[in-house]
Amino acid sequence: MKMANPIQWARYRWQRLLSTDRNNSYNSSFPGWFKNSRSQKIGHKNRTVIPCLGRFTEEYEKVIKNYKTNRIQTTKYTLLNFIPMNLFEQFHRAANLYFLFLAILNWVPSVEAFQKEITMLPLVVVLVIIAIKDGLEDYRRYKFDKQINNRRTKVYDKQAKKYRTKWWKDVRVGDFVRLFCNEIIPADMVLLYSTDVDGICHIETSNLDGETNLKQRQVVKGFTELDSEADPEKFTCRIECEGPNNDLSKFKGYMEHWNKERAALSKENLLLRGCMIRNTEAVTGIVVYAGHETKAMMNNRGPRYKHSKLERQLNRDVLWCVALLLVMCLIGAFGHGIWLNGFSKIPIFGIQEPNGTRSHPVLAGFLIFWTMIILLQVLIPISLYVSIEIVKLGQILILQSDIDLYNESTDSAIQCRALNITEDLGQIEYIFSDKTGTLTENKMIFCRCNIAGVEYSHEDNAKRLELYQDDNSEVVINPFMGATSKYQHSDSSRTPSTPPSRNSLNCLPSNSSMLRDKDDDEYEITATASHVAFSSSIERDVTPDSLLFRKLGQIMSNPLLLLEETGKEFSPEFSYIVDFFFALTICNTVVVSCLAQPGQRVKIPAISNIPIKSLEDIKQMFQRFSVPRMSSPSLSLLKDSFIDNSSTFAGRLLNRVKPASPSALKEQNVAAAGSAKNRKSITGNQISGGKDSNDIPEEDDKTAGSFMNPGTSTEQCNNLKLRYEAESPDEAALVHAARAYNCTLISRTSDQVTVELDHIGRLQFQLLHTLPFDAIRKRMSVVVRHPLTNKVVVYTKGADSGMMDLLNISGDRQQKRIREKTQNYLDGYAKEGLRTLCIAKKVMSDADYAEWLKFHLIAETSIDNQEELLLESALKLETNLTLLGSTGIVDRLQEGVPDTILALRRACIKTWVLTGDKQETAVNIAYACKLLEEKDTIFTLNAQNKEACEDLINKLIAEITEKTTDEKNTPGVGSSPSSSSDGELHIALVIDGKTLEFALHESLQDTFLELSKRCRAVICCRSTPLQKSKVVHLVREKLKVMTLAIGDGANDVSMIQMADVGIGISGQEGMQAVMSSDFAISRFKHLKKLLLVHGHWCYIRLANMILYFFYKNVAYVNLLFWYQIFCGFSGAPMIDYWILIFFNLLFTSVPPIVYGILDKDVSAETLLQLPELYTSGQRSEAYLPSIFWISTLDAFYQSLVCFFIPYFVYFDSDVDVYTFGTPINTAMLFIIFLHLIIEGKTWTWIHWSVMIGSVVLYFTFALIYGGTCVNCNPPSNPYFTMEYELTRPLFYLVCLLATFVALLPRYFFRVFQGTVFPSPLLKARQLDRLRNNERVEPFPDGRLSRATVQHSL
Repeated sequence: MKMANPIQWARYRWQRLLSTDRNNSYNSSFPGWFKNSRSQKIGHKNRTVIPCLGRFTEEYEKVIKNYKTNRIQTTKYTLLNFIPMNLFEQFHRAANLYFLFLAILNWVPSVEAFQKEITMLPLVVVLVIIAIKDGLEDYRRYKFDKQINNRRTKVYDKQAKKYRTKWWKDVRVGDFVRLFCNEIIPADMVLLYSTDVDGICHIETSNLDGETNLKQRQVVKGFTELDSEADPEKFTCRIECEGPNNDLSKFKGYMEHWNKERAALSKENLLLRGCMIRNTEAVTGIVVYAGHETKAMMNNRGPRYKHSKLERQLNRDVLWCVALLLVMCLIGAFGHGIWLNGFSKIPIFGIQEPNGTRSHPVLAGFLIFWTMIILLQVLIPISLYVSIEIVKLGQILILQSDIDLYNESTDSAIQCRALNITEDLGQIEYIFSDKTGTLTENKMIFCRCNIAGVEYSHEDNAKRLELYQDDNSEVVINPFMGATSKYQHSDSSRTPSTPPSRNSLNCLPSNSSMLRDKDDDEYEITATASHVAFSSSIERDVTPDSLLFRKLGQIMSNPLLLLEETGKEFSPEFSYIVDFFFALTICNTVVVSCLAQPGQRVKIPAISNIPIKSLEDIKQMFQRFSVPRMSSPSLSLLKDSFIDNSSTFAGRLLNRVKPASPSALKEQNVAAAGSAKNRKSITGNQISGGKDSNDIPEEDDKTAGSFMNPGTSTEQCNNLKLRYEAESPDEAALVHAARAYNCTLISRTSDQVTVELDHIGRLQFQLLHTLPFDAIRKRMSVVVRHPLTNKVVVYTKGADSGMMDLLNISGDRQQKRIREKTQNYLDGYAKEGLRTLCIAKKVMSDADYAEWLKFHLIAETSIDNQEELLLESALKLETNLTLLGSTGIVDRLQEGVPDTILALRRACIKTWVLTGDKQETAVNIAYACKLLEEKDTIFTLNAQNKEACEDLINKLIAEITEKTTDEKNTPGVGSSPSSSSDGELHIALVIDGKTLEFALHESLQDTFLELSKRCRAVICCRSTPLQKSKVVHLVREKLKVMTLAIGDGANDVSMIQMADVGIGISGQEGMQAVMSSDFAISRFKHLKKLLLVHGHWCYIRLANMILYFFYKNVAYVNLLFWYQIFCGFSGAPMIDYWILIFFNLLFTSVPPIVYGILDKDVSAETLLQLPELYTSGQRSEAYLPSIFWISTLDAFYQSLVCFFIPYFVYFDSDVDVYTFGTPINTAMLFIIFLHLIIEGKTWTWIHWSVMIGSVVLYFTFALIYGGTCVNCNPPSNPYFTMEYELTRPLFYLVCLLATFVALLPRYFFRVFQGTVFPSPLLKARQLDRLRNNERVEPFPDGRLSRATVQHSL
């Protein structure tokens, strides 16, 4: 059996895919097809949907209890439960629980350290701030929910027996809903009726995936019970479908009619909540999912939350602070116990027990341990977490306001969807990038093709691309015009054009009308098309190849060659060319609309409604198109061939008439030729003939009806104003290319496709099935019934890896030759960086089609294993194909990509490209974007099995090791072409998808990573979305590095979500990648500044601020600890409780926040000029464990100085405890602020204002509090303490001396560091201080400065 091998191959590929995902396993109801598969795991039960009407009423009441209403509630709280629920959520945080424990502990009299209210104050402040934030967010959600729930829609009311207006929140599963054009769909519903004659409904899904292109949905096949006049009361069907899930791309189920017949349900029958009805006057559907069970709501997961690397380090150091706190408290407990044990009798300040005895020293030490925890609680920075959230918010605002990250052409700025990982942008080590739409424009431009083994280079189209300028004017070279035409987007010189008559719409306009219409309407067309994806002028205006254009023109000038029986008598190449362009035009899902009426689909009546005319009428029609002279034997042969095959449409048509005599044919052909000579030719690019379209009589329209049908819509929209809305740029490119050859897609409905050919008119193909593209098959197919031969034809297009093994080449020498030549052309196209597609066809007999259809219907109506059965159905169909040719499509590189790649490489960021393209295409693009260089050694890893893959990996590792050893032992290795100036080897790895599957096996992961680590670039070709995700996960988990994934399409979502930082590009393929990302940008070049500048700033700022918080808290807490030595570790402070609490909470909290938002260690210009500076973030130099402990030791030193200088000054004096503590507290305030000034890199008026304001606030509060608090903290009395101190010169001397001595070591260290061993960042700051001319002259290209920076690394 011929199809056995392809089927086995496909089964093997499918089983290999299944084996890579242990979570997906399948079971087939057809034995012997998937022997190794398992039963599929369904995460939800199936659902039965019935209406609340007629005989279903009782059953409806039972099942509706299990289904949710359409009311949505995204809020967390109500007025009654806000306080308890919010507190419950906040106390899930360990820090809040810790401070709650301290507040409760302080209520125990035996361990009380402060007044009870004072201990609760820090916790209350934090809880209130977070509660206000949560409350405002929830209130916004409440208003949005209310707006959505109170929208109106038409719902069938069984009581009133008509459709009535209801709120969205009142819609239930099983309700009939009627919607009108431009209305939003309130719930997920199966489409039962559409006012469109073809049962089509168009929806816009931009609210779900960002795609503005229209999607087609159709009424359930075979469903005819509900029409515009029908009553829903007569609905007698039930729906069985899968349970609620969040998969937007799939819907499985069936509708069972009263006679037990089943109609398959798919996503093509489902209208999703949130989409908008377009192009259709009215539709009716039955609700299957409502409210939070709809797919849109199940995909609404809210903002993403990730833990950054710096946050994980912070949590580790908080634990160190906890350990330090415990040590200090233990010291205090032991000290207090020892101190009490030194008294022989109860001291006068001791508190006796009720029985008159004193507490045991051990018990007293135990109680003091808890008192010390309360006293030293500031060591755990509760305010740090709130400060970090504020700083990150400020950093995001600065990032979003950067004009360099704004794309004016798309009016899009950077989006920050994850609010808590901005600092991770400064620590990225690996970047995983998609190619198409990420590195390239995703503007697919038809460039080359080959048909039947003959290549058509399209040299004139290549010249057009070279001269193309993406501005307000376009220069287009048309070889058939013989001149250069320039289309201006200005309408100042436009002249009104005469609208084409109805008759002229029956055929493709002549070149004169084409030129006139395009010139007159260029501005309108460009303005309208600019809102449609994949329809820019560079994509639309394809210049055809002259040789292919002439061949196709010759075929079209002789329409009889389109008939299969006649075409066999001529060159076989003719049939290949015709089928090739039919495949380009038909094998897609493009929606056709009109530029004059955007969103209005072009409709063509069914061909069955067209009157069939006689042979004389058909011959007259042919003459109007200047049919070349044919001999009578040819026509006789044609006539006989049609009569022999009376089952075909053309055969039935010609059986009704008598053939004309040879002499009559000769006279008619001569007359037609004379008419062609008299007709004007404007462009000379095709054979023109026939009468002027305006002179065709009314009855000729009917004559041409067999091949042409104008339809009402086409009277308002000629072919020049058709608009193609494609789901992918490849589809759009092929349709535009076919249109350039006058093979124009006119209309597409659920059951027919209309194509217009030059000289022929319109052919209507009955559309039987569409098998969409998927990542497993890597191809798509359409099944049509040919309008002339009446045969079932399968047109297939896809990647060569998914097509070549399916060809029927056994015993066919011609197909073998075509395949060999086509493969050579494909390899050549790939080396030029073109995206390639193979085009094939297959003609099926009615019996084979009926057999396949029977199985396909079973697959469509299956629920549990539908994907498996549909895949097997496609494999049965797509076999024994006839290769027609292939195409090469160019995708231009985005602006700034090479510079960005080079900058990232200088920043020691390794870039991997994960693409589904061929190896040659990916390598070519890699060279173009500077990922690969000419001096790079490229290792290609292709293997047929795991053992061969393992051997090849080990061989490559050995070869690289040997090469590295040889270069180290060879003098002058720096000049070796295989290594860079910094010693990095110029080695790149290219691996295909099949080999990557082997390399990702658990036994080969380590060796594969060992090989990839030694390469400066890795390119994974023909990789699936699952493989992309696995590669990112493998590198992140095994190498323990920071990863970033960037892509623009839905196939990149899993990779983006797997990486530490996911970036989506808002390109032409919708917003799936953006909605799944942490950050969204519009161009790849923005990645350069996002990482090298903003990433560096965010990391440095936040790291320094966290270190400063730890330093500040440790220094201040130690003041209290040193005092315990002189008060018997009794837990008494020398600072008033209120000032003690407000010191960290209010007086010193704002300056570090401003510092964390606005500080700039190096300017953006220098960071971009020297990408090597980025490596400091990769190595976490700003926040190393050593730096943390150095800061902690410095805090200990500063606290010692700040405490003991006043101690020795006031030693043996009679000052009270607060008079002693006030200069200590004040000196520490100045030490902390001046420490921040020393560490800060940028100071503006905002910094100084906040700093001075904090000092003023401290003194103002102390003066007011000291002047009014007569007896606030008995037995001590802070009354008038600050007022008294400010009048004494000794106070100022103590503060000045303590501050100077405390900061002197840090100041000298910074001076010494900047002078003797400056870091690269210090050198860069020195570079910032130079004037522009001083910076440019020493470092003209940045290389010398780069070497200088690297020297210090």
